[in-house]
Amino acid sequence: MNNLDNIINFINKVPKAELHLHIEGSLEPELMFKLSKRNKVEIPFKSVEEIKSAYNFKNLDSFLKIYYEGSNVLITEEDFFDLTWEYILRCKNDNIVHTEIFFDPQSHTERGIEFDVVINGINKALKKANSDFGITSKIIMCFLRHLDEDPCFEVLNQALKHKDKIIGVGLDSSEKGNPPQKFKKLFETAIQEGFLTVAHAGEEGPPEYIWDSLNLLKVKRIDHGVQCLRDDKLVETLKQKNIPLTVCPLSNIKLCVFEKLENHNLKKMLDKGLRVMVNSDDPAYFGGYLNKNLIETSKALNLNMVDVRVLIENSFKSSFLDENSKNNWLGKI
Repeated sequence: MNNLDNIINFINKVPKAELHLHIEGSLEPELMFKLSKRNKVEIPFKSVEEIKSAYNFKNLDSFLKIYYEGSNVLITEEDFFDLTWEYILRCKNDNIVHTEIFFDPQSHTERGIEFDVVINGINKALKKANSDFGITSKIIMCFLRHLDEDPCFEVLNQALKHKDKIIGVGLDSSEKGNPPQKFKKLFETAIQEGFLTVAHAGEEGPPEYIWDSLNLLKVKRIDHGVQCLRDDKLVETLKQKNIPLTVCPLSNIKLCVFEKLENHNLKKMLDKGLRVMVNSDDPAYFGGYLNKNLIETSKALNLNMVDVRVLIENSFKSSFLDENSKNNWLGKI
């Protein structure tokens, strides 16, 4: 067995946590097609193959267009359960023992779908995941940053009665032209209500967006963060404060943040001592779940066993699990 075989074997067998996963982004073409038929929702595709061939993106915005079209098939609590359960089965397959998933309520409430329908469907699947497989989870509600701040307060209000299910709030969607400071008041209110905060920053946007997410939104984690290497002072701050960066390599390639995986800066981030880990982001659209992300990245960047171990340890250390649970899993890596 060569070194790469050992690494692949390790990745497949070791317990893992995933911290950057959009549940709507795990909507596989087969399920999208099935739900469109079940709910009699028109989608601009005549077959599963046609959906797959449309998953060819030039940037974040071209991806978001089809992402929001796909979300239109999600209508009932059963739909959200089925969506989440399919992801859970992938977790079981990839030996993901803990997952912290994002959901985008505004993608659904703006279509007339009740907030409760969305969260209850997702939550029921996650509860079943725990009882059937022992997989633990947290739910993070994301605000769509291309929308205005004011309507987000109504969404936050709807989340208050689901504090038993939702641990934190995040910020996603089109990054360029939608700086973190646009949502400063919203995040201040969310923190007052007891929610943890995270934010997408430094994917396509500049290092300043990472600074603002830390200073204005008081985030515990930066989602993506790959542009941080353009600012030495920022790198030092991220390192000193142990700020987690939830990197998504295959996503970055699919959305043309990097031209090819061999050009990705994950290894440089690791070597600088940043707390990075690998995640799958929107795996149905970006061509791979967590293990595939880890394996493909290990090959492309020539990662060694120590690198891969650190990436997986970082995912548990950076999770919102309690310290006992973290230490328990870290002891099994």
